[in-house]
Amino acid sequence: MATQRRPRMVVMDSPLSAMEVARELAPPGFEMVVARFGTPEFAEAMREAEYLVGFGSPAMDDAFFRAAPKLRLVQLLSAGYDTCDLEAARRAGVPICNNGGANATAVAEHALMLMLAVCRRLVWQHQNVVAGRWRGNDPSQVRLYELRGRTLGIVGLGTIGKKVARLANAFGMGVLYHDIVRLPEDAEDALGVRFRLLGELLGASDIVSLHVPLTPATRHMIGAAELARMKPSAYLVNTCRGPVVDEAALCEALREGRIAGAGLDVFDQEPPPADNPLFGLDNVVLTPHYAGPTWDNQVARFRNAFDNCQRVARGEKPLWIVPELAGA
Repeated sequence: MATQRRPRMVVMDSPLSAMEVARELAPPGFEMVVARFGTPEFAEAMREAEYLVGFGSPAMDDAFFRAAPKLRLVQLLSAGYDTCDLEAARRAGVPICNNGGANATAVAEHALMLMLAVCRRLVWQHQNVVAGRWRGNDPSQVRLYELRGRTLGIVGLGTIGKKVARLANAFGMGVLYHDIVRLPEDAEDALGVRFRLLGELLGASDIVSLHVPLTPATRHMIGAAELARMKPSAYLVNTCRGPVVDEAALCEALREGRIAGAGLDVFDQEPPPADNPLFGLDNVVLTPHYAGPTWDNQVARFRNAFDNCQRVARGEKPLWIVPELAGA
């Protein structure tokens, strides 16, 4: 008697993912194949794949879906999905789902870390200590600021934005938010936030933290005009996607002191070129798009991914379908 073939689940091998965690959590009843995207092994595995777990790529186009005729789900390990060809997925009838907030705590904590780092000039302090310049040798010129009592403006109050709001409340900050979806007043009260139009938020905030997906509507949503509305004493923090900010306009505002500083985890081009003008500024703190992946959330990301694969295998609708495909 022939044994029934197990559904194939392809997991992208990636430096940002711990494959030992994936293998430990792999659900029974699936054939799990681990392969690096773009390799012959990956292409061969996708011919029979019903589930793909990994990260989006512009190469996942119409030809990609035609070469994976049995594919039923693209399950991302990331929150962002801007590298995915959504229209190709729509034409193929394959849902794309993000990670269900598995890295939301990590990104929220990273955003607060950048706020503290720029307000307390952490990099400058470290460099002074190791160079033998105790306290910079000129304490009268130092301007360090506390978070307590400051106003935080959150642009994008999704899962991550809400976590940032709760952390900011714990630091004693007042929190404003702007989002295309407004909370009811009782929900705002519970979260300790108040809605403002984007221009209002930019003008009232001491720190602006960005938490929106990259879409045509959000690309360069923070440009020269928006930066001009910010206080000269304000800071910009971006842990979502680099192109949400007009990087050239930001560099000019930082260089001319039209805003006080910035904490950036993301860039227009990644990795940024060696001549990126941000590297020459002393009022920025930069990290390498590393807000999301922590050791703690490796388990959460794969747990959510594998749960969604099992849901589809049972004939259920997957969770966390990206908004653009939710009605497809």
